[in-house]
Amino acid sequence: MRSNPTSIWRQFDFVLFATTIVLSIFGVLMIRSATLDAIDPDLIARVPNQIRYGLISLVVMFALAALDYRLLGGIYQWLYVIMVGLLIAVLAFGTTGDGGITQGWLNLGIPIQPAEIAKVLIIVTLGRFLADNFERIDSWGTIFRSLIHIGVPAALIVAQPDLGMTIVFGVMWFVMVWGAGLPLKRMAQAVAVVLIVLPLAAPVVWSQMEQYQRDRVLSFVFEDSDPDAAYNIRQARISIGSGGLLGEGYGQGSQNTGRFLRVRHTDFIFAVIAEEFGFAGCVVVMILLGVVILRILRGARLAVDPLGSLICYGVAAFIFFQTFVSIGMNLGLMPVTGLTLPFISSGGTSLLSTLAGVGLAQSVIMRRARV
Repeated sequence: MRSNPTSIWRQFDFVLFATTIVLSIFGVLMIRSATLDAIDPDLIARVPNQIRYGLISLVVMFALAALDYRLLGGIYQWLYVIMVGLLIAVLAFGTTGDGGITQGWLNLGIPIQPAEIAKVLIIVTLGRFLADNFERIDSWGTIFRSLIHIGVPAALIVAQPDLGMTIVFGVMWFVMVWGAGLPLKRMAQAVAVVLIVLPLAAPVVWSQMEQYQRDRVLSFVFEDSDPDAAYNIRQARISIGSGGLLGEGYGQGSQNTGRFLRVRHTDFIFAVIAEEFGFAGCVVVMILLGVVILRILRGARLAVDPLGSLICYGVAAFIFFQTFVSIGMNLGLMPVTGLTLPFISSGGTSLLSTLAGVGLAQSVIMRRARV
């Protein structure tokens, strides 16, 4: 007896979908507030660009939800080749964005950031690798090969240079191998190895970092070491503090409208939220982001196979980590890394990758029962 293909849409997670839509629309509104009265053409174009990418992202999300994630797992070798090819291409032909140093964008009709695309593809390819080695996850051979699997694209991202995204890859690896069942004993041994190797590798890593990256780290540890590098952190704290309980009102934030806060549409958009909507608004945003993460983790619990669970773990990991770091750097608790606040910060490919991740999670959730 053939099943009705439309029946899988009954399993569609409408709570997850509605929450992502609310956050995405709120993101457009906050980008508009952060770019009010802008005279820079790039800033003026931010809102229409975010809307354009948002519509494309919705199509991609529904397409991935409709596509059986196991089909993607079946071609994971080709997805890996495409991912590495894009990262090599951006090193050869890429351009910088926002006047920055990172050579991380390719123009394929529309500007895309291959590292963001790779963030989604690695979830599928690493998930398939770990699922295939599910019964041997505690062997050092499997752990080492999984590190090579994620290390190749991570090294190419470091070369752009994009240290923040590289750390995201590391976090996803850690969460996914844990989700694959790596025993706590082996996990502790792996952490011990990292703690031993890290101090030895630190001088090499430091020497290869760009000067602006060193300045960010130094200004986080020693705030007075570079007043210019620490400027945004101080302004973000002032913005957050001035918001109080309920904020100064949409488009009325003094730090925002007075342009004291730089890159307020990307790195420091949470400070704009705090200034305009206060503590209450920040709590609502964090609750909505928490709902997204918990619904995706619910998908991991309901998945019918290891690949589905691992895909959900990977998506939840990068959304949580980027949220944690973005809010943390606005509060001055984390160094500035350039990571976006999911769904909200200006960044077309960032929004695309996040909604694509949600689409993958929906694909798993929709197939939680064998139809």
